[in-house]
Amino acid sequence: MKNIVLLILFAVTVTAQAQFNDNFKNKTLRIDYIHSGSAGEEDFQFDTLYTEKYWGGSKINLIDKFDYGNHKFEVYDAETNELLYSRGYSSLFREYQSTPEGKISKKAFNETVVFPYPKYPVNVVFHSRNKNMSWEKEFILHVNPGTRDIKKNNQKKFKKAKIHYSGNHSEKLDIVIIAEGYTAEEMDKFMLDCERFKGYILESEPYKQNKDKINIWAVKAISEESGTDLPGDEIWKNTVVGTNFYTFGSERYLTTEDMKSVRDVAANAPYDQIFILVNHEKYGGGGIYNYYSLGTSDNPAGDFLFQHEFGHAFAGLADEYYTSDVAVEDFYPLDVEPWEPNITTLIDFNSKWQNMISHSTPVPTPATEEYENTIGLYEGGGYAAKGVFRPYIDCTMKSVKYDAFCPVCKRAIQKMIDFYSE
Repeated sequence: MKNIVLLILFAVTVTAQAQFNDNFKNKTLRIDYIHSGSAGEEDFQFDTLYTEKYWGGSKINLIDKFDYGNHKFEVYDAETNELLYSRGYSSLFREYQSTPEGKISKKAFNETVVFPYPKYPVNVVFHSRNKNMSWEKEFILHVNPGTRDIKKNNQKKFKKAKIHYSGNHSEKLDIVIIAEGYTAEEMDKFMLDCERFKGYILESEPYKQNKDKINIWAVKAISEESGTDLPGDEIWKNTVVGTNFYTFGSERYLTTEDMKSVRDVAANAPYDQIFILVNHEKYGGGGIYNYYSLGTSDNPAGDFLFQHEFGHAFAGLADEYYTSDVAVEDFYPLDVEPWEPNITTLIDFNSKWQNMISHSTPVPTPATEEYENTIGLYEGGGYAAKGVFRPYIDCTMKSVKYDAFCPVCKRAIQKMIDFYSE
């Protein structure tokens, strides 16, 4: 029986590999576009097409099976309308829509998506979730690789290095760490910081038991100045991807709006996920699903920051805390089920971790010592004290605790590791 199962899996893999070879080249097509609007509207405008050297993603799992993110794009064969590739993702623009500023003003963000370089004409369809969490078609771009003006990405060339290598990047989860706010004289520090951050992820679960499924790359991006912007303190630095604290007025929220530069730097290595390592000691970071994650190099809580923010960007995990100040307002409407796997409004709890709760555990579950280390339904999460529930009393997605993911978050991470490394 085992041999039969292996033969079936082998046949499926060979078929999927053939589909990749039939439709794609082993490099990346990148679409840059402008995403703009306010709380009540949004607009997509095409900018530029680029070709990039590496395709870092899977050649087997081309169709997204998670349905995570506030946006998604789908790539269809222009002649047959066959779905060839899809991915969900989130954006800084969607967070802007939930800020006080977004309710009264419009703003534009540059964004990018990447997928394997098509051999034949394709239609790329962009979608966003509406207030009911349903998908709405926003924008269609026709790409004929034989006739469109597709530029070669030569914008930011830097050296790359292997930090942890376990095999061919098309069969592994590839994480690229890019240097931000490191001058040429600080590259030795950056490499030492990368080694330390490698330990932060590979010595914690569930990543530790999956070391053989992960590659970690470093891109030695050189900045003109050391550090990052602190607008609240009137400190401004000339750095390679333009990061800043005080995003949307939140002091500890560290992001960048320059997604083009982020992709330019990341393209120096094959990658599935981008982590921006910011050369600073201040506490803070950020993580956006299938977009990027980032954190500071020298804060004592750097191990937690890396895990927490990477959890957002990689596995789509939501914040489980509800007592800290955040930049967004009413981010999770209580009349719809959020897409994140580790919070629920009970609208569709069956799709979350309901099957992981013991029959002897009361639902909702009181956050008392009796139920410590017990999967349950605990009220409070997603920045709301009422109406949003989390699966554990405490977790790395709730408190400043390293290597403390709850079983529900570990399951979500494991599924994503498997998806990228099959």
